[in-house]
Amino acid sequence: MYWWYDHAASGWGYTLLALIMLALWALVALVAVALFRQAEHGLHGLRVPWSPAERVLSERFARGEIDEDEYRTRLAVLRGRTPPPQAGPG
Repeated sequence: MYWWYDHAASGWGYTLLALIMLALWALVALVAVALFRQAEHGLHGLRVPWSPAERVLSERFARGEIDEDEYRTRLAVLRGRTPPPQAGPG
């Protein structure tokens, strides 16, 4: 059983272990940042509505209670922008 202790880590082994741990934590940080950015911008680069009013408006649009023009107009008002011009009849 003397051979069991012959393979103890040396200085290089500890250095390699420390470098691997640093790389692992860097990878965890990068994945966390990527997930945060994806959640912030949505799956297709669109802004995810964070305010309760925007969520209610999105839900009403999804249920078909309001049409796209009304949705965009109200969303622009909620975000403090000038509403897009409405297409007039004819």
